[in-house]
Amino acid sequence: MDLELDGAVAVVTGASRGIGLAVTRALVDEGAHVVAGARTASAELTTLAAKGLVDVVPVDLGTPDGPAALVDAAGGRVDVLVNNVGAVHPRLGGFLEVTDEQWLDSLTLNLMAAVRAMRAVLPTMLAAGRGAIVTVGSVNAFLPDPAVIDYGAAKAALDNVCKAVSKEVGPRGVRVTWVDPGPVATDLWLGAGGVADTVAGAAGQSPDDVASAAVAGTATGRFTRPEEVAALVVLLASGRAGNVTGTGITVDGGLVATL
Repeated sequence: MDLELDGAVAVVTGASRGIGLAVTRALVDEGAHVVAGARTASAELTTLAAKGLVDVVPVDLGTPDGPAALVDAAGGRVDVLVNNVGAVHPRLGGFLEVTDEQWLDSLTLNLMAAVRAMRAVLPTMLAAGRGAIVTVGSVNAFLPDPAVIDYGAAKAALDNVCKAVSKEVGPRGVRVTWVDPGPVATDLWLGAGGVADTVAGAAGQSPDDVASAAVAGTATGRFTRPEEVAALVVLLASGRAGNVTGTGITVDGGLVATL
């Protein structure tokens, strides 16, 4: 299927690894040119840049000016924005031990980075009368978990913002959608210092046991692959989803059992 992205200019935040890297690869495969933002480029992202398929922009997306600097690097035209950057830190001491600084750090990277990127890109898209914004959220937006309470609150706010913005800009040709993944097989979950590793250390379990428990309640019994999330993101960004806006799609293997 031709996704009508050949020649499109796409900006991807948090593009160096995990879902962001998979999205970058998927967009390149569809013929898009990607402006990839990350604090540090990975070897995989550097390889894509060496082939002339990606412009890598070193940027701290947690700063007030970082998202706008990334959008500016696209040179005045952006057809697609993928808000992917984010981070989660399990709060194993409970709600009372989550500090103001930790709350603000989580809100900054998981909510405000996307808000700032959308604020930076929308004038260009609105002037062109077209564009697609796809944001990577989380099932924790509607599946509260005390172990990631600040992360879940930020992702819930992010879904709400995306819905509200979609209502404002939809009549002017810009579509806003989002994807809410469950556990994904990335370093954020399975790498050294990731969620499984951190929880295992506190609970006296192995990371494999924690990972298995995380997907035990799913219908498929496994983690989602980054490429599966990326495929949906790219479809939503494409002209093939031209009348899809103001909605999010859950990719969790059936973890959330309610409608």
